[in-house]
Amino acid sequence: MEQTSTPSAAPPPIELPTRRASRELSRRLAPCLAAGDLVIYSGPLGSGKTFLVRALGRALGLAADVPVTSPTFTLVNEYPTEPPLCHADLYRLGDVGQVEMLGLRERRDEGSLVLVEWGEPFIDVLGGDALVISLASSPRRAALQATGPRSGAVLAALLKNA
Repeated sequence: MEQTSTPSAAPPPIELPTRRASRELSRRLAPCLAAGDLVIYSGPLGSGKTFLVRALGRALGLAADVPVTSPTFTLVNEYPTEPPLCHADLYRLGDVGQVEMLGLRERRDEGSLVLVEWGEPFIDVLGGDALVISLASSPRRAALQATGPRSGAVLAALLKNA
């Protein structure tokens, strides 16, 4: 029987008034993450989901000349970081079967760090236990929530590094 994801108590939102503050959040998050982790980014268009993914990729060693763009139409982009980074955008997908066909759960099992934009409805299909970063545009801030024990440990480590 598959366990459903239940969010833990969330800490206060993190203010992101500048691009520098957003990069700093990703820089602090990077050492807390490991192979097989799942991070879900949610928020309205233009709230900074792809920006945070790019900043996290850079913090994980992705070269500055490697473009990190939203995979809105390609659905999945992969980057040579340590651990390997798999970036997906599920905005255009409407059902569980479409998400399963992308193989994101398998990529987690193979050791990729999986970052998913618009993935909140699919957390269980993606293997559960996700760190959810919900972005707001006005004012710019990030609310973080863990849905399981591993993501809870990631969140605790991130907050400790604050």
